[in-house]
Amino acid sequence: MPPKHVAIVTCSTRIPRLNPTITQYVHDVLASDPTIPIRKTSNETPDTDSRHITLSILDLAAQSLPLYDESVIPASLPPADPTPHYSKEHTRAWSKVVRQYDAFIFVTPQYNWSIPASLKNALDYLFFEWKGKPAGIVSYGSRGGGKGAEQLRGVLNGLRMRVVGTSVGLPVKYTGLPVGVLSEVEEKVEIDARDLEGWKEAGLEGMMRNLGMELVCELDKA
Repeated sequence: MPPKHVAIVTCSTRIPRLNPTITQYVHDVLASDPTIPIRKTSNETPDTDSRHITLSILDLAAQSLPLYDESVIPASLPPADPTPHYSKEHTRAWSKVVRQYDAFIFVTPQYNWSIPASLKNALDYLFFEWKGKPAGIVSYGSRGGGKGAEQLRGVLNGLRMRVVGTSVGLPVKYTGLPVGVLSEVEEKVEIDARDLEGWKEAGLEGMMRNLGMELVCELDKA
């Protein structure tokens, strides 16, 4: 069997945003952990070890989903192949994307003690594409985004996902966003070195690796 595919999801869609940088940070922490069985790529010898995983970044901003407008109820569709039964082309496209992955790590900011509307919107479009798949949560905010993570856990449980026990909250104390940005071209926002050092000292990178291993263990059960 081929390796399992894990999507690390960028959940905010505003400009400017820190989310893509945080998502890349999460990816890099997990990819650098030798205990997590990342797929070894080779053109001559394809990796077919089902214990291995791939890590990919999935940005909700790239999906261009409108405010939820699907006319069918996702939970009423055929579980094995819901994709062709949606009424909207953008829903069918989103369904195909999500079905490519076996597990998800949602990297989300906290907005007013909750999650971004863009994330809730993307989740609500589908059901069986999420159901039964392992999920992890990494939140961030001035105090780590714990209340947003708690709300997200409830939503993912409602979608019947298998949410792992460890969640990681990254306090953002020093990193700021550009003020008064008018350009529609997104510029990368760098994480302040003081925040990075604080996360390391607090053991949050270790917690992130624990989250990754819990996700791998859940995939092994599938």
